[in-house]
Amino acid sequence: MSIASFSKPVPAGLRPTGCPVSLSPEPASRGLVRRCFLRTLGVAAMLALTAGSTLRASADDWPQWRGPSRTGVSKEKGWTLAWPKEGPPSLWRTSVGMGYSSFAVADGRVFTLGNTTNTDTLFCFDAASGSSLWSHSYACPLDESTVEGGPLSTPTVDGSRVYTVSRRGHVFCLEADTGKVVWQKQLTDELSVTRPELGFASSPVVEGGALVLNAGGAGTVLDKATGKPLWNPAKGEAGYTTPVVYDSASGRAATFLTAHGVVSVLLQDGKELFRLPWNDPHRLNVGDLIFTTPTSLFVSGSGRGSTLLQTTEGAVVEYWSGTNAAFGFSSSVLVNGHVFGFHGHPDDPNRDLRCVDADTGQVRWRQPAYGLGTLFVADGNLVVLTERGALWVGEATAVGFKPKARAQVLGGRCWTVPVLANGRLYCRNSRGMVVCLDFSGKGSSTTASSDPAKAPIVQVERPEAAK
Repeated sequence: MSIASFSKPVPAGLRPTGCPVSLSPEPASRGLVRRCFLRTLGVAAMLALTAGSTLRASADDWPQWRGPSRTGVSKEKGWTLAWPKEGPPSLWRTSVGMGYSSFAVADGRVFTLGNTTNTDTLFCFDAASGSSLWSHSYACPLDESTVEGGPLSTPTVDGSRVYTVSRRGHVFCLEADTGKVVWQKQLTDELSVTRPELGFASSPVVEGGALVLNAGGAGTVLDKATGKPLWNPAKGEAGYTTPVVYDSASGRAATFLTAHGVVSVLLQDGKELFRLPWNDPHRLNVGDLIFTTPTSLFVSGSGRGSTLLQTTEGAVVEYWSGTNAAFGFSSSVLVNGHVFGFHGHPDDPNRDLRCVDADTGQVRWRQPAYGLGTLFVADGNLVVLTERGALWVGEATAVGFKPKARAQVLGGRCWTVPVLANGRLYCRNSRGMVVCLDFSGKGSSTTASSDPAKAPIVQVERPEAAK
């Protein structure tokens, strides 16, 4: 498809092109890029077109990274912003250890990962009370670099199974009811997959009978029932985002942002459909991919800016590119043809929350955020958690952002996107403090507190170092 097929003109300051171009922004320091990368996680997977997904959960569950449709958009209604002046009531809180893993919520349970004493643990809590139902631990280094280490990916619940990926490449399939291990695989040892410099960050994606991971040069696909590879992973290094699954002309396919570019392959056999170089100066491709239409792919990163690609099998045309939307800090969301996200990196004086037109790249508005943060959309509203633990809620519109409600809900570094499920909002910081907030407005809990620090503390058994 040619550039001429687009109806909207490309505005001044952006470049329409007929082939891939190279953006060469001033490179940031390596330490800065590392810090920015880690803030994208709890952070970083991608918007997906999910026709054919087999995940089974109730209407308001959130069983995987970015929710049931993998878009970062919740369809949950009936929640309230009629909070006490101190903020939404806190139902319970607990500590899970260091990391950036977000939450999967399904069938009355909430799952997340953390690391203590070089031991990763998958926790399963009762979603309403926070009581510990079970946990599974295994040896895994903290991998602390310039900031706190710990798991980077989020669990995925598919029916009676829950899947996880560690920073070092441990892949587990467990019974969601009991935590019993069904199978496990080590990506680097068993499949000779290259571990990215900062570890594996891809959350697992269940597609039919397959488990899709951003691992290797063009993804890794396992049989979800057995862990057996469905085809041999290509040589190369993965990026730090979660795969996008979509319908191609030849069948279900997945697109991966690797260490060096965008690659799309058929899920059934790994056949490559298209490839486009996308090189970060430090090989840290962390921006989430978004299909804005079935054939239009939005790619963004804090060190590269962004581009809109028109994709067909065997060809990719770059429609516009520029630096107006550098959404590499955390996962952005698409609503009504506009992309909302945090622009810039930690030391960028122009960092802010902004909205851009997906078709043209034009900035519709900018909102100073006093730092950066994470966000998702629920019932037409942006739900924002700033890196300092402030919660903002306001309408997702191209006109501007005016918060309807604000509250301080956590301290420390908050680089993990919160999750709304069944009237409860789950938040955490990088040290592993988890707080569950009441968004239902029903006032049915006798233990709720308007001060997160006074919410009932749920004690969990701290894992000893795994042997």
